[in-house]
Amino acid sequence: MKNITLSLLAIISISSCATGPNAQTGTVIGALGGAAAGGIIGHQSGRGLEGAAIGAGLGALGGNAIGNSQDQRNAQYYNQQQGGYYNNQRRPDGYYPNGQPYYR
Repeated sequence: MKNITLSLLAIISISSCATGPNAQTGTVIGALGGAAAGGIIGHQSGRGLEGAAIGAGLGALGGNAIGNSQDQRNAQYYNQQQGGYYNNQRRPDGYYPNGQPYYR
């Protein structure tokens, strides 16, 4: 039990190297979901605790990967928006960045 707990903590700490907000949230949610699913599957074979630990580790890794990709997509979108909206140019909806409408 002690070895399983230590290995689970090691997996979660290693997988949280991507530190964006979605990556952290994904790690936690993935670990909880994986532990639940692994516990259920492991219980059927008589090894519920081991199944929960393995499921938590795999869920944490998967959740971290998904959350990290969301963080990267959000950063890319933000960087694209920096070019036009904050250089006193009109937005596509016809407004300036400060919310004032554009009139000719």
